[in-house]
Amino acid sequence: MEDQHLILLVTAAQNGDRDAFGSLVVQFESTVFAIVMKRLRNHAEASEVTQDVFIQAMRKLSQLNAPERFGGWLRQIAVRMSINRAVRRPNECIQSPDTFIVLDDDPESPLDKMLESERATELRGGLEQLGEVDRETLISFYFKGQSLKEMSHEFDRPIGTIKRRLHTARNRLREALLDLQSV
Repeated sequence: MEDQHLILLVTAAQNGDRDAFGSLVVQFESTVFAIVMKRLRNHAEASEVTQDVFIQAMRKLSQLNAPERFGGWLRQIAVRMSINRAVRRPNECIQSPDTFIVLDDDPESPLDKMLESERATELRGGLEQLGEVDRETLISFYFKGQSLKEMSHEFDRPIGTIKRRLHTARNRLREALLDLQSV
């Protein structure tokens, strides 16, 4: 694409011209898809991440100070988002269908019930050792199933603070559970 034409399209898109942004998508879609596909090696996931890249680019386009660098900027978004997806996706596991039949037919044994009860008791003990803020944070997230946004409203704190609280509370709970096991 000619540099001047690219600069005009990017500038127009930054000023809210959706058709200009659509032209940029058409022009760069195959490049972004190739970058994402190289990392993910899954066509469906690569298509999804490619769409997410352009959504992210549309949201952040106003932050691009040099319109002539749009291509490199977009490639960086694509690389970062595909790495994030690859790291966060669950590990794949191939098993024979018979494996799942055996697991499904096995009723819960008395030993399983006893171990589950002991784990629940240990967890309650660990939660009791935590401070009120840590305990409430973990209970809201894991037991009440609240989202970070809901917790932000409940505790009247920014989402970043809630994330930090969750991280800290998990670490403190882990330490409390380790202390209980060593006793």
